[in-house]
Amino acid sequence: MTTLSDEQAQLFLGKNFGTVATVRSDGSPHLTVLWLDWDGQNVVLNTAYGRAKPRHLQRDPRVTVTVFPPEDPYRYVSVSGTAELIDEGAAEHIHKLGKKYRGWDEYPLEPGERRVIIKVHAERIDAHGFSR
Repeated sequence: MTTLSDEQAQLFLGKNFGTVATVRSDGSPHLTVLWLDWDGQNVVLNTAYGRAKPRHLQRDPRVTVTVFPPEDPYRYVSVSGTAELIDEGAAEHIHKLGKKYRGWDEYPLEPGERRVIIKVHAERIDAHGFSR
């Protein structure tokens, strides 16, 4: 299993934003900025059904997430792997992320919005600016 060092994991546990790359049906990359989480083994993201990311990942589960601290963009971690889409606990997870990033007690879900967790199973980690 490929995993992050404790120092690298802190970037995902902090209030840093991640750039998430998925693959469109025409093979071109689709990049978005998302809130991030780390469960001790995997990068964990959250989005809603009906958006491009779940659609792309259902067709092609390859994903890359890159994070860097805003004060030092030359220090980064990029995790590439396979995405697993998980419905269970997704609403609770977005509330957790809303608290972390915005201080909200509850994320303002849209009526009928269905959240989904994207768990990234790392197959490759590239990092710059970390001790080896």
